[in-house]
Amino acid sequence: MRTYMKEKASRPATGTLYLVATPIGNLEDITLRAIRILKEVDLIAAEDTRRAKKLLVHYRITTPVTSYFAHSGTRKTHALLTRLREGGNIALISEAGTPAISDPGYAITRLAIDQSIPVVPVPGPTALIAALALSGLSTRNFIFEGFIPRRTGRRKNLFLALRDQPRTCILYESPHRVMATLEDLGAVLGEDRRIVIAREMTKMYEEVIRGTIAEVRAALTGRSIKGEVTMVVSGCMPEEEPLH
Repeated sequence: MRTYMKEKASRPATGTLYLVATPIGNLEDITLRAIRILKEVDLIAAEDTRRAKKLLVHYRITTPVTSYFAHSGTRKTHALLTRLREGGNIALISEAGTPAISDPGYAITRLAIDQSIPVVPVPGPTALIAALALSGLSTRNFIFEGFIPRRTGRRKNLFLALRDQPRTCILYESPHRVMATLEDLGAVLGEDRRIVIAREMTKMYEEVIRGTIAEVRAALTGRSIKGEVTMVVSGCMPEEEPLH
C-alpha cells in the first residue's frame, strides 16, 4: 500500500479542460467566474483569436492564446490533450457563446473524457436559449437543430421533419440565406406557421421580428440582412402555456 501511494503521488496530475462561455455580442455578458478562469488557466484555445483578443484586452486578461477551430486537425487536438495530460489547464472558447454548441469543442471534449481528463463547464451565454426566451413561442418542449444544411436534399429532409414536429424548433442561419430559407420553410411548413427571427442579439442593432412565415418574409423583403441570425419556429400544434 505504501509503495502504491508513493508511486501515485509522484505522477503529475492531469490538467482540466474548461468549456468557457463567452458573450454572443455585448462584452458585459460574461460571468465573474469565466473571467477568473480565463485569467488562471495556462492556455486559452480560441476559435477566433482576433475576436478573443478584444474580449481579453477588455478584461485585462494576459493568458497565452492559441487558435483552435473546426479545421485545426487532429495534430492540434492531440497537442492540447498532451498539454492537459502533463498538468496544464486549458480554457476552450468559441467565437461567441458556449463551446461545442454548433461550435468547435465536441471532439476535444470527447477525447478528454475518454482519457479521464476532467472537463468542467463554465456556463454563460448561448444564442439559442436567448432567442427561445424572447420568442414568445412555447418553451415547454423544444429542439435545437443548429445550422441549417446548405445541401438541398438535407435541407428538404430537415424541413419535412419539422412539418409534423409539435415542439418549438431553434435554427441558426446565415444572413445571406435567410430569405431563401423562409421561402423553403413556407413551402413545406405552410405560410401561416409562426416564426421569430432574432438578429444581432445583445448588440447595438439587435432586432426581433415575429409573425407568420409569410409576414416575416414580407417584412424582410428588399432589405440587406446582416449579422448572426437565429430562427425560432413554432411546432405544428403550438401548445399555449398558462400565463402566470
